[in-house]
Amino acid sequence: MDLLNHVLFGNTLLSWLGSVTVFMMVTGTLRLLLALVGRRMTRLAKLTEAQWDDIAVNVLTHTKLLFLLIVGLYVGTMLLKLTGRQQQVMDNLLVVGLIFQAGVWSTILIVSLLKSYQERVLKNDPTAVTTFNIIGIFSRLTLWSIALLLILDNIGINVTALVAGLGVGGIAVALAVQNILGDLFSSLSIMLDKPFVVGDFIIIDDYMGGVEYVGLKTTRIRSLSGEQLVFSNSDLLKSRIRNYGRMFERRVLFTLGVTYETPRVKLKRIPDIIRRSIETQNNTRFDRAHFMKYGDYALLFETVFYVLTSDYNTYMDIQQTIFFEIHEAFERENIVFAYPTQRLFVAPSGDSSFL
Repeated sequence: MDLLNHVLFGNTLLSWLGSVTVFMMVTGTLRLLLALVGRRMTRLAKLTEAQWDDIAVNVLTHTKLLFLLIVGLYVGTMLLKLTGRQQQVMDNLLVVGLIFQAGVWSTILIVSLLKSYQERVLKNDPTAVTTFNIIGIFSRLTLWSIALLLILDNIGINVTALVAGLGVGGIAVALAVQNILGDLFSSLSIMLDKPFVVGDFIIIDDYMGGVEYVGLKTTRIRSLSGEQLVFSNSDLLKSRIRNYGRMFERRVLFTLGVTYETPRVKLKRIPDIIRRSIETQNNTRFDRAHFMKYGDYALLFETVFYVLTSDYNTYMDIQQTIFFEIHEAFERENIVFAYPTQRLFVAPSGDSSFL
């Protein structure tokens, strides 16, 4: 018993033994409870279709052993007589452990929520994966930046001066990499505002093609001739973009001409012929057909109709069928299409009436 009463570092061996025992019991009990609760919640989560219980299990299972050891150590030291400095160290250690574990839980929560929402959104918008990746990166970066500042503040470092220094340094870095940051924020703008998505066919100035990939710095487009076009995101947003992927219907305007020798009675039938040729087709909506003007060598008719789909091949098939039917109807009516012609008048010798 005298041995247990021996004082070591300001506490008896009996106090040290009790402290170690409490440390082991608290750590072991917390770990056992986490395992039991985790298994119980996992079984319950499998019985439901809700996402919140799966997320809760995922967060709980990421409780770090280091955090449990810190909690056990803090409780165990309650049996010891500590100096003010020693107690301050233990308090700071517990707070740092709590901040670190809270950061881990928050990270898992953010990732799980984004993944859950992403699985629902991707069914309708497969291109949103890049958006969620960017949001996840920024969220975790912000979270751990705050956690780091809190930890440094609790261990006695003046974070005010540190934040001010980081602000000045951040401005210098931002100026140095402003083009990269411009592309990065342009990428985020594209992801959130969605002026186009992967799979859309777009035209930018004289370039056109299907969007293949939207990255953090560049957007890649596959042109009709096969090569890949790479655009800087910031330059892309400054351009005028024509997005055919958002087309719901296509307006078609065409003009045809007939000869001046066509009788007036047949001229009046031409708009009806064109109307019937269009209205007999599926996925079309007739708008108008009119005798537009007297051309240089033809009587011109202008027609407007709509193809009720954005598919280009469907549009071309419909237009081709309409043109064939108009041609067939003109053959039945003996209506002649006009083409550029010139009429040459030859005056007899000595006849000045042509002058």
